[in-house]
Amino acid sequence: MTSATPAVRPRFEDKLRAIVGEAGLVTAGDEREPYEIDWLRKWRGRGSVVVRPGTTEEVAQVMRLCNEARIPVVPQGGNTGMSGGATPDDSGAQVILSTTRLRAVREVDPLNNTITVEAGVPLARVQEEADGVNRFFPLSLGSEGSCTIGGNLATNAGGIAVLKYGNTRDLALGLEVVLPDGRIWRGLRGLRKDNTGYDLRDLFIGSEGTLGIITAAVLKLFPKPAARATAWVGCAGLEQLVRLLARVRDTCGDRLVAFEMLTGPSLRLILDQVADVRNPLEGPHAYHALIEVADTRDEGLAALLERSLAQAVDDGLIDDAAIASSLSHRLSFWKIREGISQAQVRAGKAVKHDIALPVSVLPRFVEAAETAVRGVMPHAHIVNFGHLGDGNLHFNVLLPKNASAGKVAEANALLNRVVHDLVVENGGSISAEHGIGQLRRDELRHYKSAVEFDLMMTLKQAIDRNQIMNPGKLI
Repeated sequence: MTSATPAVRPRFEDKLRAIVGEAGLVTAGDEREPYEIDWLRKWRGRGSVVVRPGTTEEVAQVMRLCNEARIPVVPQGGNTGMSGGATPDDSGAQVILSTTRLRAVREVDPLNNTITVEAGVPLARVQEEADGVNRFFPLSLGSEGSCTIGGNLATNAGGIAVLKYGNTRDLALGLEVVLPDGRIWRGLRGLRKDNTGYDLRDLFIGSEGTLGIITAAVLKLFPKPAARATAWVGCAGLEQLVRLLARVRDTCGDRLVAFEMLTGPSLRLILDQVADVRNPLEGPHAYHALIEVADTRDEGLAALLERSLAQAVDDGLIDDAAIASSLSHRLSFWKIREGISQAQVRAGKAVKHDIALPVSVLPRFVEAAETAVRGVMPHAHIVNFGHLGDGNLHFNVLLPKNASAGKVAEANALLNRVVHDLVVENGGSISAEHGIGQLRRDELRHYKSAVEFDLMMTLKQAIDRNQIMNPGKLI
């Protein structure tokens, strides 16, 4: 793949400037830097220029220009990804295309329960716009003030409400996409039923910018919950939590929004590293869960959850439970759960595994994985937490804060194979919600079947014929 030579680069920049204007071009090294490093500060690259189109038509013109010149393009939204999918390589040849100027809310339709927004709109603003028409947009992430809808769609982001509402893929009805050659697919249809052939929308959701650039989307809205009930429980084992999940599902039905799990050591880590949090229960427990139910009507919701948990205590499924008695009490529960990422960063360097398995096999998987990890690393500090309700675990191993880059790389290679082999043996996925990016690219090739990988490559080659879209990511 060739890139612009130093002799023609200024002329290429002039062509970009003619498309997006001075405000849409970032060329100085110090100004480019925030776009060249991911927020985890794990991946750092060097782009040739950062281009920030302000309209879909400008994106199309930029892509047409780059495609004709065979210049690789790295699409980037809020740059909050966890897998290095939006960071350029260090060649200095790649154009970083930021969608953060595509910030229009094109339409809010409460009767159709949809909102149409451009790719650079922050997730938090979509939530606010929905709230303004007495509707609810359920996608919720720790980075929601900074992450953008385009990035959420490109990575098929998960979050804390997947159990009830699904991943970002499940929240999108239509897309507008600029293809690598600059053509625009205008698929912004707010339809729940459209049985007219291949679902092109799903090609681009989760494709991590390797097939095109999502510039706008029609998203689903929902009735706003009028009541919530939140509980924190402790028990002796993961098998009990899985059985409790089934019990709460039976009792509360689709009112169950979240069922979050963390181990006793994970809670201890949070209590040690995060200010203004405390254990909701007395005494230590091997496993904890945060459970939340919600409904559009408040008809004894808290009492329903309380009765379900009281019966679980009587049946020996859990040892203790606390029901949030106020909004501040509820938020204190969530602050604990949301503090785990911060706690890991403060305590050490984590080898992370964002995995998904059928809920029913989680207990045996965790037992086998803990044994296998300690077989190769006897004193491993395992930090196991996640979205138990949808089978998504973050099965991490915490290394010392002073661990060298070499030691971290060595531990990653060793533990990834140990954990991911077990994941695949148990019918799971090595990436549940964080995407592949650079982090899991080689692992994906190792675990994808030949047929799956061939189909992915066929699509890539058919749509991105000059192979300019986000090279080195995903595949």
